[in-house]
Amino acid sequence: MVSLMVWDLNKTLKFQRKMDYTQLPSGGPDGEMAASMRYLSQRYSMPYRKVAGVLTDIGSEELAHFEMVATIVHQLTRNMTMEQIKEAGFETYFVDHTAGIYPQAAAGFPFDALCFQSKGDAITDLHEDMAAEQKARTTYDNILRMVDDPDVIEPIKFLRQREIVHYQRFGEALRLVQDNLDSKNFYAINPEFDLK
Repeated sequence: MVSLMVWDLNKTLKFQRKMDYTQLPSGGPDGEMAASMRYLSQRYSMPYRKVAGVLTDIGSEELAHFEMVATIVHQLTRNMTMEQIKEAGFETYFVDHTAGIYPQAAAGFPFDALCFQSKGDAITDLHEDMAAEQKARTTYDNILRMVDDPDVIEPIKFLRQREIVHYQRFGEALRLVQDNLDSKNFYAINPEFDLK
């Protein structure tokens, strides 16, 4: 069963010209879409059902996080004037997408499958996942340094906290994998391939 935390984003947020909100983490390598696709892809080759369940739960929750980020971006950009679009440096995005949600990294490159890894090695994948959660936390820390709108700050703080929880859950999942291996040198084998 997937337990999703819910955040009320039914507020009308106002555009702040000091930040390009397309920089919120939706589509880059540290974004919510990459996290979701990474974890949901890795679950298929995971040899341990409990760990596959963790990947499924967190991957599903990351999709909800993408929805939260997309909602924030939409609410902050949907009523922008042409003057505000130009002031914010939003015009190139506007030309291609108007105010539509287009998953991309803060640097502007669009989401693609190169943004996530699925190696088919439980230990490698879980280390990747833990690193991804820490990178996402850092991204949210950086956003919190730039934003002063409480209606943006609170959901970003919530998302940041979830990244910390995910990091801890992936650490627990890694311990489950290591405990299931019949080897003290568990970094020298691939449990998805070598133990069959």
